Amino acid sequence: MANQFLIRLIFYLWISVTCLLESFSYNPPLTPVNEGNFDDIALSLFQYQYKNNHLYQTYVKEVGKDVSKIKTVRDIPFLPIRFFKTHRVVTGEWHPEVTFTSSATTGSTVSSHSLPSLASYLKNTTHIFESFYGRLTDYHFLALLPSYVERKGSSLIAMIDHFIHSDQSGESGYFLTNYEALISQLTKLSKSKKKTMIWGVSFALLDFAEKFELDLSECIIMETGGMKGRRKEWIRKELHDFFGKRFNSSQIHSEYGMTELMSQGYSPANGYYHGPKWMKILIRDMNDPFGWERQGATGGINVIDLANAHSCAFIETEDLGRINGNLGFEVLGRMDNSDLRGCNLLLN
Repeated sequence: MANQFLIRLIFYLWISVTCLLESFSYNPPLTPVNEGNFDDIALSLFQYQYKNNHLYQTYVKEVGKDVSKIKTVRDIPFLPIRFFKTHRVVTGEWHPEVTFTSSATTGSTVSSHSLPSLASYLKNTTHIFESFYGRLTDYHFLALLPSYVERKGSSLIAMIDHFIHSDQSGESGYFLTNYEALISQLTKLSKSKKKTMIWGVSFALLDFAEKFELDLSECIIMETGGMKGRRKEWIRKELHDFFGKRFNSSQIHSEYGMTELMSQGYSPANGYYHGPKWMKILIRDMNDPFGWERQGATGGINVIDLANAHSCAFIETEDLGRINGNLGFEVLGRMDNSDLRGCNLLLN
C-alpha cells in the first residue's frame, strides 16, 4: 500500500509540477492538470507536504485536523500567509537558488519565500502569461515599477526582467519616473509590428496619468496594484475608469500575484481574475477560517497553487474576494489589521 501511494504521489507531482512548468510542448500519454484531476493531485500533494514540511505538519496538528479524515480539498488546512514572515516554509530538503521577499512599509516585517530553482519559476510565469496573452516574443514591455526596482528580492522584478529580456529588439525596459523617456519610447514603438505592454504599479501609473493625457489605445496597460503607502487607495473601478479616460483605453488589465506564490492570475479587462489550471481559489468564511462561503459571497481568499510543491501549496491569504462562477474571482481589498503588501491592494 505504501509503495502504491508513493508511486501515485510521484506520478501526480511529476504531472503537476515538472510537466506543467516545462511548457506543454511534449506529447505525453499522461494528462495534465484539469478540473477532473485537480482535487486528486491536490490531495496527494497535501499528504506529501504534511509528511515533509515540519512547519505545515505542526500547524495542521495544532489546529486539530485529523489527516485521515481529509478527503476533499475543502478539508485541507490552509497555512496562514503570515508564517512566511516568521518561518522558513519549505517542503523537503534542498538548497535555495533564490529567495524572494515582499515589499514592506516602515516598521513592517517582510515575507520570505525560497525557491530551489529560479528557472522553474520563470518557466511557470512564462507559461501562465502566454496562456493569456500569447508569446512573450510578440511584445515590448515597458515597466513603471519604481518601488520594486529600488529594492532587492522582488519576484515581480524577476518575472519582468525575464519578460524584458525576451524582447530581442532591445526596446523594452524600465522607466522609473522618467515619463518623458517613456512617452518618447511609446511614440517610437507605435510603428513597431510588436504589441506594447505597459506594466506598472498603481501609484506610478496614477502619477503618470495625472501628468499626461495620451492615446494608448494600441497598448495593453497592466496594473499590478498597490499604492505602497505613497497614495490614498482608490476603488479599482474608479482607478481603471480614470486610466481609461486619460489613456484613451477601453480596457485596463490587472495581475494578481504575491511573493508567497509561484503562480499569478490575470484579469484581461473586467476585474475578474483567472489563474492557470494548477491554481484554484476558494473563499473562506470571515468568522470561521475552516468554513466556506457560498458562490458570490465575500470572504477571505484561500489559494491552492500546485506549483508551490517546494514550500506550501495551500495558502490562507489576507485578501478579501469572491467568486462569480465562470467569470472568475474578484479581489475586493485587504482584511483589517493586515499589512500593506503584495500586488493588488486596491479596494473594489
